[in-house]
Amino acid sequence: MTDVTLDQIWETLNAISDPEIPVVSLVELGIVRAVQVERETVIVTITPTFAGCPAMHHMREEIFEKLSAIGVEKIEVRTSLNPPWTSEWLSEEVRAKINQFGIAPPPHHTGDLEIKLMEAVTCPYCGSRDTVMDNPFGPTLCQSLHYCRSCRQSFQRFKPL
Repeated sequence: MTDVTLDQIWETLNAISDPEIPVVSLVELGIVRAVQVERETVIVTITPTFAGCPAMHHMREEIFEKLSAIGVEKIEVRTSLNPPWTSEWLSEEVRAKINQFGIAPPPHHTGDLEIKLMEAVTCPYCGSRDTVMDNPFGPTLCQSLHYCRSCRQSFQRFKPL
């Protein structure tokens, strides 16, 4: 590895947008779990939001591309499913970014997922809670589809996981 610092590596990884929610980075979502350097090799550990996340290949390619661009020559990307990713890792800042993007952020759940999945969702467009779930399956595995009766807008919700 050249003179690339650990801070530069984290800064570079923090600039990689999530392919499904481009207003937040892989670091902000908690997908990038760890970075370490072993014998000139930068090892990045990632945890997908779902074990079968279809964007994993794209995320790995972005990590390789961006780290190579700053001079990192040896890169290893490891996937860790333990502990599993949880929406509880999202900061309030990240939740606000997701909401501003037009996706209702996941609620805090402390493990009571069934209850949270059935609660009304606040519309990211008008703020109304007069909403209904149209479909538990959205455009990605981590989203569901909802409808706001107040502003008559369809929207997606990031599922609590």
